[in-house]
Amino acid sequence: MTGDDVRQSFLDFFRARGHEIVPSASLVPAGDPTLLFTNAGMVQFKQVFLGAETRHNPRAADSQKCLRISGKHNDLEEVGRDTYHHTFFEMLGNWSFGDYYKREAIAWAWELLTALWKLPKDELWATVFTTDDEAVECWRTLTDIGPERILRFDEKENFWEMGETGPCGPCSEIHVDRGPEACDRRDVAGHACAVNGGCARYIELWNLVFIQYNRDERGELHELPQKHVDTGMGLERVTAVLQGVPGNYDADLLRDIIRFTEGLCAERYGGGGETDVAFRVIADHGRAIAFTIADGVRPSNEGRGYVLRRILRRAARYGKNLGIETPFLSRVAGCVIERFGAAYPELRRHRDEIEEVVRAEEVRFGETLSRGGEILEEQAERLRRARRRVLPGDVAFKLYDTYGFPLDLTEDVLKADGIEVDRAGFEQAMAEQRARAREAQRAASSSGGEGVPQLRASGAAASRFAGDFVYRQESEVTAVFVGGAEVDEAREGSEAAVVVAETPFYAESGGQIGDRGRIETEPGDRFEVADTRKEAVRWEGGEAETIVHLGRVARGVIRRGSRVRLTIDRARRDAARLNHSVTHILHAVLRGRLGHQVRQAGSLVAPERLRFDFTFQGPLAPARLVEIENEVNAHIRENAVVTSEEMAYDEAIRRGALAFFGDKYGERVRVVRMGDFSTELCGGTHVRRTGDIGLFKLRGESGVAAGVRRIEALTGEGALDLVRKRELLLREIGEILKGPEEATVERLERLLQQQKDVERRMQELQSRLAGSQSADLVSRARRVNGVSVLTARVDDVDDRGLREMADRLREKLGSGIVVLGTARGDKALLLAAVTKDLVGRYAAGQIIKQIAPLVGGGGGGKPEMAQAGGPDASRIDEALARVYEVLT
Repeated sequence: MTGDDVRQSFLDFFRARGHEIVPSASLVPAGDPTLLFTNAGMVQFKQVFLGAETRHNPRAADSQKCLRISGKHNDLEEVGRDTYHHTFFEMLGNWSFGDYYKREAIAWAWELLTALWKLPKDELWATVFTTDDEAVECWRTLTDIGPERILRFDEKENFWEMGETGPCGPCSEIHVDRGPEACDRRDVAGHACAVNGGCARYIELWNLVFIQYNRDERGELHELPQKHVDTGMGLERVTAVLQGVPGNYDADLLRDIIRFTEGLCAERYGGGGETDVAFRVIADHGRAIAFTIADGVRPSNEGRGYVLRRILRRAARYGKNLGIETPFLSRVAGCVIERFGAAYPELRRHRDEIEEVVRAEEVRFGETLSRGGEILEEQAERLRRARRRVLPGDVAFKLYDTYGFPLDLTEDVLKADGIEVDRAGFEQAMAEQRARAREAQRAASSSGGEGVPQLRASGAAASRFAGDFVYRQESEVTAVFVGGAEVDEAREGSEAAVVVAETPFYAESGGQIGDRGRIETEPGDRFEVADTRKEAVRWEGGEAETIVHLGRVARGVIRRGSRVRLTIDRARRDAARLNHSVTHILHAVLRGRLGHQVRQAGSLVAPERLRFDFTFQGPLAPARLVEIENEVNAHIRENAVVTSEEMAYDEAIRRGALAFFGDKYGERVRVVRMGDFSTELCGGTHVRRTGDIGLFKLRGESGVAAGVRRIEALTGEGALDLVRKRELLLREIGEILKGPEEATVERLERLLQQQKDVERRMQELQSRLAGSQSADLVSRARRVNGVSVLTARVDDVDDRGLREMADRLREKLGSGIVVLGTARGDKALLLAAVTKDLVGRYAAGQIIKQIAPLVGGGGGGKPEMAQAGGPDASRIDEALARVYEVLT
């Protein structure tokens, strides 16, 4: 069976048993700020397990794209060192949400493995939680596994938890015995092969998790009213077992990519050593790169983009180990697209974009290596001058972390000079960075992302949004929090978070910022709402994304259970409504003019402005921006009707609705249509007709990351104000130039030309002055070791004049060395020039490097001419005098 066969037979098996086959979720987790990437099949069902969402079919199965780049066995630098660890992998899984339980899960797993896939029964082992007698009984009565191969283990091996609190339960794992020859610890004294024994002979194939408890804050377990099943099986691993090959990289899913890479170089896979490591790294990382870009991630210096950048650059570096000197990863990505495009159509849809992003980033990495090389050479020169032979670890780490300069490459470069790297210092700096990253991850996890700490309520605290055009609403306060802790009341002056049963306040989502306003009681108490967000609120037996009003008690007291009147800032909401609505039109226009590979990559919708990020390679020409602005305004003038309709997610996608980057969608979604040109999934606030937007005005377009552009714009009154300000500015410029507005450009061009003419005449005068000074200076040259050496301090000369003077003096000397110095305020400028016949004996750069420290600076250049600057002009004469000592 091929890997594709294994995937399809798994899905077909569970489809025949009433499971809905759901598509893989994106690698970018929707609505979960605590995760960088989707790292398990259950991620898209997390809210179902927590009771915050329900599904029409309680059975599901899929093959989920996963990316793991941290943790004990997933250190990026270790991937490729063995034959079974990965960054990207596929997780086969089947789920039951309150439907079947242990009996069916165990019986079906055994049936699939042994009856359909024909794995030898005497090579399979089952593990269960130490007290899970029910699972043991299922294995004994529903399968024909040997009872001696049913083993009990404690919580470390066979108990699954989502977190410190929440849903959890025992699990049963199925392991396969690959034979004594698969053991990778034969040389370890005292080692004995066993299930969970730490060697590669017995490996886990399938984990069946039985979610039957909820762990509370005290650590106590409570039976859930509904019990769930969550299983996971790595496609790469089970495919390798079914194909009878020694490791995951030998199975066709990855071997096909390795075979393609062999065609790009003279090396071959299978000989062992660093060559095999390089092939495995490129295969694994090439797959991860293609899938990650297809799901909207772009290389950057933070978050997911930084992970992508690290993976891509590591793969590029290992390509050099195979002798591949030119950019090649876009071709590997193309192989991945061909290999996996049938199972994951998004790869084919975004093929051009994937290959272009990879190509641009790989070229950029080559430039980065050049910059890092220059910095490394500077550091090496300092060590040579100081007669030291060890590069500090923190310097090596900065080269690695900031410039992407690999440690092993740093060591190779320095080896020629007999300089070693302080590896212990490097590892310490690396450990400190990882500790900072873990702390940041813990902070994000404990807070549910940015904003207030994760909230815990004594009772159910869900909240409903009243609607787009509701500006005032009466409701009841269901929860009050101060400092993250629930309280009965918040008094005047307190910073608090308030939850009500139904609210007109829109919570920040889909790029649109949250509403502001006030919450009041009949007696006159008032709570000023500074922001509105969706936050995870937990209570006994449940959790939900709840609309939370953040602010301050301005007068009186706000109590749980009290009736309140909520009033939003209407002008602010309406302004945000215009900006949000126009992002839909802008998205449609960009896709129409630039191609359907354009996708939203983020947005900010505020009352005063909008920002729209989208995927596209390269800047947009001014003429194209004008066309885009004109078409957006044309759709506004259409005054097209804007409608919204709720429907099933799958139905919305079938009808052509576009989903926005990073948003989370349930089974039921809201579809917003504008005329016949835009259909998108969106829960934000919108106008009733496009004409309500009034005017759209672009403020600028720029790049924010590799392959991601940003448009900033204004609408409505904000756009009109911008036009008026520009008109006023143009009028004022016309008055200064003493002419009508339409003649402004012509008059400015005339003035600029006049300025250029004056600067040219000044430069000519300065050149003549330099020439006359040169004639006077030549007579001051001294002979040092048979070489004419001239040093001089000159005044009233800029950089260009100093270079011209040095050239003239060199020419007049015929053969010799010229070193000049000049002051620019308090700063010093030094320049050295060497005639061509002396370059083999003396280098201008070396001369400059030895005298520049006297003025507090540094510099360099070519052997024939080099310059340096420094902050201490008072020591120019001392630096010039040192030249004769340097050349003696």
